[in-house]
Amino acid sequence: MNWTNFEFENPGFLWGLLSLPLLAFWFFYTARRNSATLTVSSTRGFAAQKSLVAQLKPALYLLRLLALSMLFVALARPRNVSVSKRTKTNKGIDIVMAIDVSGSMLAKDLKPNRLEALKRVASDFVSRRPNDRIGIVVYAGESFTQTPITSDKGIVNRTIDAIQYGQIEDGTAIGMGLGSSINRLKDSKAKSKVIILLTDGVNTAGFIDPRTATELAKELKIKVYTIAIGTNGMAPFPYAKDHRGNLLFRNQKVEIDEALLKHIAKETSGKYFRATNNSKLKAIYDEINKLEKTKVEEFKYYNYQEQFRQFVLAAIGLLLLEFLLRNTVFRSFI
Repeated sequence: MNWTNFEFENPGFLWGLLSLPLLAFWFFYTARRNSATLTVSSTRGFAAQKSLVAQLKPALYLLRLLALSMLFVALARPRNVSVSKRTKTNKGIDIVMAIDVSGSMLAKDLKPNRLEALKRVASDFVSRRPNDRIGIVVYAGESFTQTPITSDKGIVNRTIDAIQYGQIEDGTAIGMGLGSSINRLKDSKAKSKVIILLTDGVNTAGFIDPRTATELAKELKIKVYTIAIGTNGMAPFPYAKDHRGNLLFRNQKVEIDEALLKHIAKETSGKYFRATNNSKLKAIYDEINKLEKTKVEEFKYYNYQEQFRQFVLAAIGLLLLEFLLRNTVFRSFI
């Protein structure tokens, strides 16, 4: 019997097994009471060794008890259950993550810096979206698509891991980043289209006005979640390199155009967030993950292999054996 995923359909019948010790006690007790007795002063004259067959006579009743136990197990309907699952995604979501890679993303108010903290959280977010397609857009003084929208999460995570400062001209072109993201989604057939726009500064570059890009996203029914990353007050920013090429840092005031980011989120039915430390950044992506749920239906198919027949056959076999022994070998002792 295969014991994998084994179960009883009617386990209540197994309680019947508790009656077997009582039945055994009753048999031996009544058998002893029904035995003929003779009171004599000495039994020495009656001494005789019982034959082996006579000593094995109680085995007939044990066979009957075993047969009864097999019937109780059969009535409990033992069976093996194999389950196969199929999932159906009814509502796919296409997501573009627009990531600021300007020099200020190397600020160390998040650990080890803003960019590395973001990469870790973004990679975890991607891994938790198995049913969605995700693309990556990076921007600084200009923008470009790092990875088109794809369902291959391995490619997306490798792309995120490879993101670094210095890929493109420095600056903060929020409008360009948003525009490139919209361009990735404008032909999408998904029922829900989302942009996660992250920046740590003020729009200072690019030829696309962020508000104009916002109107386009609204028209195309693209929801934009905006995330401002950076602590309140002062933070250690890179400002130059030493003779070995290592970045030098000094405290500067954190400036983020929160009004613009709130406007983008509100106009596109999204939401604005502010990440001032690592834990808040993670909490933001956790919340977005909950807000944008993909509807997935899971179908389970059960295949049952009934096992009661072998217990019924065993019970019948034991009863037949008991019947044959009672009417052959043990006949003269009954």
